[in-house]
Amino acid sequence: MKTNPIHLLCIAVTMLTTGLCSTAFAQKSSYDTYKNIEFKMAKVKEPVIPKNSVNIKDFGAVNGGYVLNTKAFADAIEAVSKKGGGKVIIPPGIWLTGPIILKSNLELHAETGALIKFSTDKSLYPIIETSFEGLNTWRCISPIYGKNLENIAFTGNGVWDGSGEAWRQVKKSKLTDDQWKKLVASGGVLNEKKDSWYPSEQYLKGAKGADQNVRHDLKTKEDFEAVHDFLRPVLVSIQNSKKVMFDGPVFQNSPAWNLHPLLIEDLIVRNVTVRNPWFSQNGDGLDVESCKNVIIENSSFDVGDDAICIKSGKDKDGRDRGVACENIIVKNNIVYHGHGGVTVGSEMSGGVKNLHVSNCTFMGTDVGLRFKSTRGRGGVVENVYISDVFMTDIPSQAISFDLYYGGKSIAETLAEGGNTVSTKAVPVNEETPQFKNILIKNVTIKGAQQAVFLQGLPEMNLENIEISNLTAAAEKGFSIIDANGIKISNASLDIKNTNVFEIYNVKNMSLNNVDFNSVSPKAVNINGDGNANIELVSSKKTDFSKTTTLGSNVPKGAVKF
Repeated sequence: MKTNPIHLLCIAVTMLTTGLCSTAFAQKSSYDTYKNIEFKMAKVKEPVIPKNSVNIKDFGAVNGGYVLNTKAFADAIEAVSKKGGGKVIIPPGIWLTGPIILKSNLELHAETGALIKFSTDKSLYPIIETSFEGLNTWRCISPIYGKNLENIAFTGNGVWDGSGEAWRQVKKSKLTDDQWKKLVASGGVLNEKKDSWYPSEQYLKGAKGADQNVRHDLKTKEDFEAVHDFLRPVLVSIQNSKKVMFDGPVFQNSPAWNLHPLLIEDLIVRNVTVRNPWFSQNGDGLDVESCKNVIIENSSFDVGDDAICIKSGKDKDGRDRGVACENIIVKNNIVYHGHGGVTVGSEMSGGVKNLHVSNCTFMGTDVGLRFKSTRGRGGVVENVYISDVFMTDIPSQAISFDLYYGGKSIAETLAEGGNTVSTKAVPVNEETPQFKNILIKNVTIKGAQQAVFLQGLPEMNLENIEISNLTAAAEKGFSIIDANGIKISNASLDIKNTNVFEIYNVKNMSLNNVDFNSVSPKAVNINGDGNANIELVSSKKTDFSKTTTLGSNVPKGAVKF
């Protein structure tokens, strides 16, 4: 039988169209996301959205940014939900709205030119029981909120703006004189020192006695209502859900964190732009908390706090939840300003495991790779694989492991003289955090205050940390404290400080083929009484036997040359 070419074309088009309707979204990358992943991981399932669609204009939405369109958004979502789900189209324009409550099988498609601006009227955001900073608490409902859902997608190239300027405290030191005068003249109140601005008296009242933005002393809903303005929400909160995807839009100007997926199975974040003012308090970019099977790729972040954050709850609340963040791929992302490029912790009480990070660039980020926790957290971070990371102009530590995290950025901590650290061991229990089995390779650092800072706890050392193929230009080199099984190999270090390695209470460490430019007798400074089996293998350019100083408490025979 002779085949008609036109007939074949129709069949092909029909198959393609059917495929797009059933799978909903096509991967927009020319590479294999799962190539070279070091652990077994199921492919992340994308949301499947029915082909129904509506436009918010058909439900009375008014462009211009003056008319509140909360009802139009709700009616549009309800209309597709009654049909089993579908796409809600937000066309070009400025669309003012209150909170948007998500439903299952929903795609919110913000077209190019669409700006969804959330209202600054805080009375539109009632307080609800939720999780914030890893703790169970009460907080204002998020501008975009959903719980116990399946098949959620944000697509298009429009902009979602959380109007964070109406919610956040601002420090005088963060602004120019003209900016500060303009902010004060706009309303709000100042603290007693007149060095911080608050949006309202209620916010200032709530901030007093807060521990990292959480009031532990408040117990009832009525207690929290009294400080309503202080309870800043995250911009997007999606909890206890499956198959969630962010693909294409800009998310910006959040009241607190920007994107917060919590307890999500099958999460995709790709091709998005996430940004906040650099001075925004707790202006994290993406906080992935207690999620399983995650892809974060081809996105850019320019934010006021940590950029890409991996978390799993804080202290007892996190341990009681007991859900790790696991099977995470972070590829091909760019971070500009932020307190950390890729961060693990400090809320990691449920554990973090199976994390792959590759092909990421950090430019001017306070810290590049940031691992943080403290006593009281508990939880285990393990099986982390990082490769091909490029950093430039890092104001503090390019690679940082800090088990004495105190709630401030590293830049702030350094400016105050550093952490006050007790080297006395305490008993190990469920509150003891642990970081182990972490491989970092192929890293380039062009400018940093310090190349690498590794600090565990005396009772729970950092364990099995390998760093290889490292090229670093920095003011300071390595600080390694309370660690076991540290391997540094194939490193080329251009360090301004004559003391390149500071090693304290370290066991089973090797430096192999490490080149650096210092010939100071204190280039490798080993001190403390907990050192054992430290092996320094000479490279072609450096003779360690001429550049090593041993502290008075180092046990005899602990170091090999």
